[in-house]
Amino acid sequence: MMNHAAQILEPFVKQWAILLTTYKRDGTPVGTAVNIVVEGDHAYFRTWDTAWKLKRIRNNPEVEFVPCTPLGRPKGPTVRASARILEGEELAPARRLLARKYPLMHGIMVPLAHRLRGYTTMHIELRPVQDALQ
Repeated sequence: MMNHAAQILEPFVKQWAILLTTYKRDGTPVGTAVNIVVEGDHAYFRTWDTAWKLKRIRNNPEVEFVPCTPLGRPKGPTVRASARILEGEELAPARRLLARKYPLMHGIMVPLAHRLRGYTTMHIELRPVQDALQ
């Protein structure tokens, strides 16, 4: 039987993108469309080391996300979650799962673009918080 977090994330298993909402220091929400991959009771996405969303997550790991169209238009229920930046060996599963779900984009294009621009690719874990469905 699936735990509560896994049940919340089940609709996102085949979802192409989510609209991730992070918060500025003053509480202003900022939405960004990102690709997502789900593994059990948590999900992953990636970005680069100087991205504003990563800076906002460092300041406030409380985020929200919603399924969205490729252009970022929300199309489903909002999930409240806690974001955690992965380090070291923790990021290998995220890298592998993203490359498997999005072979061209995350297997080749995103890592290459990050390298060519001198960025470090960062992987972030999302875990739904209790009472996460709104």
